[in-house]
Amino acid sequence: MKILLLLLAYAMVLTFALWRGGIRSKLTSAGGKRTLDGVPGTGPMRVLIVGATGGTGRELVAQALERGHTVTALVRNPASLGIEHPRLTTLRGDVLDPGSLDAAVRGQDAVLSALGHRRYYSSRRILSEGTGNLLRAMEKHGTRRFVCETALGIGDSAGRMGLYYTLFVLPVVLPLYYWDKVRQERLIALSRVPWVIVRPGALTNGAKRGVRRHGPGVGSLLWTCSIPRADVAAFMLDQLADDAYLGAAPGVV
Repeated sequence: MKILLLLLAYAMVLTFALWRGGIRSKLTSAGGKRTLDGVPGTGPMRVLIVGATGGTGRELVAQALERGHTVTALVRNPASLGIEHPRLTTLRGDVLDPGSLDAAVRGQDAVLSALGHRRYYSSRRILSEGTGNLLRAMEKHGTRRFVCETALGIGDSAGRMGLYYTLFVLPVVLPLYYWDKVRQERLIALSRVPWVIVRPGALTNGAKRGVRRHGPGVGSLLWTCSIPRADVAAFMLDQLADDAYLGAAPGVV
């Protein structure tokens, strides 16, 4: 019984820390579709996708190509992507290597990040350090939009992954991983790059069904809310030409 009470107390302290540490954003625009140059429409862009070999990253690459964008995928192992297309360039690189990012970011209109890893108990700040390197390269080259996937459960979405995640998954399996996401979001919010942070619920490999809810207050304090990676990718790509969530961190389920 004491162990359960200690776990509950620890989970509550962690939730409070994630709430306090993460960003609490407000909508900064009335929205409205537009290109990055301010001209109505959703024309093709040159986009860099980071984390392209992950579940969401592969969806970003495939859907970006379907939308007519010219895509550069930054990967550590080009053979692992398994996608070929005339408008796709695959670059070998690592977000922890600033030198490889400079060449990848140069000439891009926008960057989409689905950066992640499975080293859940590692003390290395892969997400925050990698994103920091990426942001510096974007500021240097004047990149006009950054869309980054993080997760519900941070900042003003703390606790909204449902009780299973709040009381078990986050405190037992993912505390270091989520705290690095907090650092990642802070760096994005402090950057000079126009940004949108997308916070999905629990990710699945299901077929695209359309985002059911997006914005502040998304998720549940009780139940785990999930969303297919395909829908997260589609929502992220939508943010390239829509200013409604510019400077904000909407949840999506």
